Amino acid sequence: MLYDKAKIYVEGGRGGDGVVSFRREAHVPKGGPDGGDGGRGGEVVLVCDEGRRDLSSLGRSRHFRAGRGAHGQGSRRHGERGDDRVVRVPPGTVIFGLDRSTTELMQDGQRAVVARGGAGGHGNKRFASSTRQSPRFAERGLEGESGWIELRLKLLADVGLIGMPNAGKSSLLATMTRAAPKVADYPFTTLEPALGAIMLDDRQIVLADIPGLIEGAAEGQGLGHEFLAHVERCRLLVHLVEIKPPDGDPEANYEAVRQELADYGAGLQRLPEIVALSKADLVPPERSEELVADWSARSGSGVAAVLAISAATGAGLDDLRRAIAAALTQASAHAARAADADAPEAGFEAEHRVYRPGEEEGFDVAPAGDGRWRITGRGIELLFSRHDLSNPEALDYLESRLREIGVIAALQRAGFERGDEVLVGEAEFEFDPS
Repeated sequence: MLYDKAKIYVEGGRGGDGVVSFRREAHVPKGGPDGGDGGRGGEVVLVCDEGRRDLSSLGRSRHFRAGRGAHGQGSRRHGERGDDRVVRVPPGTVIFGLDRSTTELMQDGQRAVVARGGAGGHGNKRFASSTRQSPRFAERGLEGESGWIELRLKLLADVGLIGMPNAGKSSLLATMTRAAPKVADYPFTTLEPALGAIMLDDRQIVLADIPGLIEGAAEGQGLGHEFLAHVERCRLLVHLVEIKPPDGDPEANYEAVRQELADYGAGLQRLPEIVALSKADLVPPERSEELVADWSARSGSGVAAVLAISAATGAGLDDLRRAIAAALTQASAHAARAADADAPEAGFEAEHRVYRPGEEEGFDVAPAGDGRWRITGRGIELLFSRHDLSNPEALDYLESRLREIGVIAALQRAGFERGDEVLVGEAEFEFDPS
């Protein structure tokens, strides 16, 4: 079974705590603070591994946590960074991250950080100043990023074999490559995509057998809608049309599959196509030649070739290989021309930098009822989460930072009075801004 979807929980390591420490040596009566910083938490990293076939390994373990950063120590010794947690995934994996951004891993060795570790806390040495010579407080480390992310696999294949159920795709793949897909004389034999490779002109070309499409596949009918995404990676489609289908007619079957590609979107209907009239051994040779001529006459510009083939007898397979090689070469040349056209012209480019307030710099002050005020803002909340509110020196430091940032002035403008309570995140406390 091909596992092409996975949902996993990732958690970056928590940062290590800073330490409160003072230098203690003989004959050094005023050693001063020397607490080191905590180490940053480790990251959860997805790494593209060409040795992986699908996402089945992620079904056994769905929780991935990175290591915590080590705490700081005295003598200005900083804690070590936490260990990263590496998760290996196959090429073609699409990552829907914690912030719903999309990342694709295509080449072996590519990496993507999906959960960053929390920052380590500063030791008391960082807070020493001319007016605060012996700080007896330090920062806590922050939690790392965490949450559920989704992974989806889109197979990396040069050629996609498409067509109605029982059109002969699996038989063709088995004949042209060393793949061994299940072959039977009933529809929907193929329940998952299968890959095979052929050698053409000293290069390897990967073929993907996409399970049969039926009318309504793009809206969830049948099996095809589950695997249409795998066609997105292909550079060429080989559309198998059964030359003498037991139900319907070849033209209607062809148009039904083309309509599903268009309904799915993602540009699938614009991919170059080879029309292969399959099971040609069921009609006389002269009839198959007539059909090829008829289909070629009414085919559009997107059809690179029309051929009659038979996986049972091998008829037309050499012509199909040559047509695949020629169509892929033409597709590569077209892609190169498009890339050159999109490339910016050489010349002087002025560099502009736009500076905007970061998400951690802003804050809001709002009444919370009954003499209470709530301060919101990621930067403010992180500031409070770093400190021990039961430590008087830490509270004094927080008050000075709030004054520098402008929070206290904003509270006073909003109507804050002495004795009112302030809420920041889960913290609730009183202070006298005067």
